[in-house]
Order: sequence, then structure tokens, then C-alpha cells
Amino acid sequence: MKPEDSGKIKELDKSYLWHPFTPMLDWLEDDPLVVERGEGAWLFDTDGHRYLDGISSLWVTVHGHRHPRIDDAIREQLDRIAHSTLLGLTNVPSAVLAKRLIDIAPPGLKRVFYSDSGSTAVEIAIKIAFQYWRQCRNPRPEKTRFVTFVNAYHGDTVGSVSVGGIDLFHAMYKPLLFQSFRVPSPYCYRCELGKTFPECSLACTDRLEEILEEHSDEVAAVICEPLVQGAAGMITAPDGHLRRVRELCDRYDVLLIADEVAVGFGRTGAMFACETQGVTPDLMVLAKGLTGGYLPLAATLVTDRVFEAFLTRHDEHRTFYHGHTYTGNPLACAAAIANIELFEEEKTLDRLAPRIERLSHGLEKIANLDHVGDVRQRGVMVGIEIVKNKSTREPFDIEEKKGVKICRQARRYGVILRPLGDVVVLNPPLCIDDDQVDMLVEAVGNSIVDEA
Repeated sequence: MKPEDSGKIKELDKSYLWHPFTPMLDWLEDDPLVVERGEGAWLFDTDGHRYLDGISSLWVTVHGHRHPRIDDAIREQLDRIAHSTLLGLTNVPSAVLAKRLIDIAPPGLKRVFYSDSGSTAVEIAIKIAFQYWRQCRNPRPEKTRFVTFVNAYHGDTVGSVSVGGIDLFHAMYKPLLFQSFRVPSPYCYRCELGKTFPECSLACTDRLEEILEEHSDEVAAVICEPLVQGAAGMITAPDGHLRRVRELCDRYDVLLIADEVAVGFGRTGAMFACETQGVTPDLMVLAKGLTGGYLPLAATLVTDRVFEAFLTRHDEHRTFYHGHTYTGNPLACAAAIANIELFEEEKTLDRLAPRIERLSHGLEKIANLDHVGDVRQRGVMVGIEIVKNKSTREPFDIEEKKGVKICRQARRYGVILRPLGDVVVLNPPLCIDDDQVDMLVEAVGNSIVDEA
């Protein structure tokens, strides 16, 4: 692209676009980076510069940009049909994908309900759980409430915000929301109970047990992000936490919703985070990496127990009255099928394991830097918490914008990152190679030294 064309795009952006999660006054005063194309783990801007995509274009790119296998799948589907509704009809890719998802999901999940984003897929899970208790074999219509975790993020629609737990994102909308029970998150670095793992014996789950013991007759479901609370700053749960949550849900007859939007499709080193803990949820939510980073598509998977409560004829009025115009879009489903098949064809998870280990070794050096308070990692998901005082864990003042400055500096080293407050987040595509891992770690370390 010519320099004058790049300038025109920036002008159009600042004149007409409203960016998500972005202080727009700051944006209008900035010189934005305009992405023109991608290839593998790389992004290229309109000025011809190349950057390592250190956040997988917001945690969605799996096998890399412009992977020939997914490109071809979309083109082939485009030659047939781009979209056909699932209301009263079906289509080939949506049916095939549903089978593929059930084949790779934790055992016991049997049905797939499509939507178009993680937020809507969570909204669907909430509504299904609510309706389930009115229609199950032994109805419990009083079970209308939900339990969520401090620091949770499940999306931006009203229902998903109601089960969220990040005040920065959610406090503004409190008058619109239904109230949920909130329990401590497994944030070991800043444990609100003042305890240390493993000596704590997962004391953060004790409050969950207390709530379920007292209120199980009104709780429909517990919703959690398995292993990693992503938007909270890559807070990683210790082993055993998810299993404990599952056990408590079983004991008190409460559904478990696992929000795998961020952690699914290889991000933790396994296809799904739940499988690493031997857990099958009652409902599981998928999005982000589902199409390999190509097209919007989400899915809510449920067990037969849940689905059977909705088996109904027209005059029984137990239908799940929910749907989206582009539910089960054939192009998106074709991309998702190719994405899943690539995991097997390219042995993605096997090849990823040594990259994860290499990343871990690189992070050890970063952990020793003066202003690095905590380094958290599950698979390729990494959170590096920047603090003012390493000994006391005192954070920087928010006005100093250390996370923003570090990620901006990383661009000078050829890496695209995006912070979560003062947590520097790494979440590269699964196709990353050894040299790219080393480049990523070096760029982050240098940027922290430069700016913190």
C-alpha cells in the first residue's frame, strides 16, 4: 500500500470508527498501526513493517494467518452457498461440524447449539440452565440464580455481564443486571484469603461450598473459566480447583457451565482445558479459536441430561426460543471443520508441547526482572504482572499506564501485544516456531526493562 493510502485509512478510521475497549480520546491523539495482511504468525502493516502476532489477533488465530487448508475450505464452501438458516432447515457443514465437536469434546457432551460469539454462547448457556430447571424430570423452578467467580469475564451482553466479576468492565451496567452469588477466584498471587497454595488446600473453594450448602435450592448453575481467567490478567487456577468445583456442583445438584471461549482449542496445551482435569461440564461454551481465527462462530455444548428437558412437541411449549440469523453459518462451519482436522493432520498439540516448554524457560529470565511481580502460564497463555515494588507487590498507579507503555515498546522490537491493565499478556498462535518463541520472549523482556 502506498504511504498516502495508509494515511487515508488512518483518517477514515479516526473520522468514523469506534474501537472496542478503547479510550477514544487517547486513540484520536495516537498514530494507529494499520494491519494490511497476515501470514503464519506474522502481521504486516500498511507501511510494510512485519510484526509477530503475540496475541493471536485477540486469542483466535490457531494455525496461523492464511493457512492454505482453511483458505481452501472457505473457498470451496463459497462455491456452494454462503449462508442458509438453521430455522426449519439444516446445512451440510453445520451438521458435520456438530459431530466433529462432540467427537473431540469431553465425554458426555452430546448436543451443539450454534451462535456467533463467546458472549452470545454464554448467554445461551445461562438461558438453557435457567429453563432446564423448569422442564427437567423433577422441576425445580425456584433454581434461578447463578454463582460466578471474582475476576470472571464471560462477555459483554447483559446476561454474560451479570455473571462477570471485573468491576472495571461491569460496574457501569449494574442497574441492568441480575444479581449473582460471587465467590473468590483462584488468584494465588493476590489471594484475598491471604493463603498460599498448596498449603491452603484450595480454601478459595470453601466459600463456594458454603453458598451451595445454603442456597443450592435456588442456584441453577455455577459458571467458571477452566484453568485460566483470561481477561482478568491470565489468572491461572491451581490443579484440583476445577475438579473441586465439579464435585461441589454434583453434591448439591447444580449445573456446571464451563466457559472455554478463551482456553479452548489448544491454548492450554490440550484441546480443551476441562480434559486436563478429567472434568465434563453440563454445558461447555466455545468460540474464539473455533474457526481458527477466520470467521465468527460459537457453540454451546450440552449433555443429554440437559437436552432431554427440551425434547418437546409444538403444543408443549418447552422449545428453547433462542436463535441468531447466522446460526450455523456454512462458511464459518467449513472453516471450523478444517481447523479441527488440522489439529490431527499437523499433530498440532504434539508439536506445540516443546514450544510451550521453550516459552517456560524464556519466562524464567523475565520473572527475575525488577518490576515483574508474577509470571503465570498455562500452555501458550501467559500473564506477566508488572508491579511497582516486587517485595510488597504494590502496583503502579493506573495513571502511569505501564502495561500500555510496555506493549507499545514491544512494537519497536517487532511484536504486537495488548495488556490487561498492568498485566502483559502473551498468547501467540499455536503455529509459533522456536525462533519466534525466542523473539517474543526477548522483545517482552527488553520492553519491560525499557519502560518499567
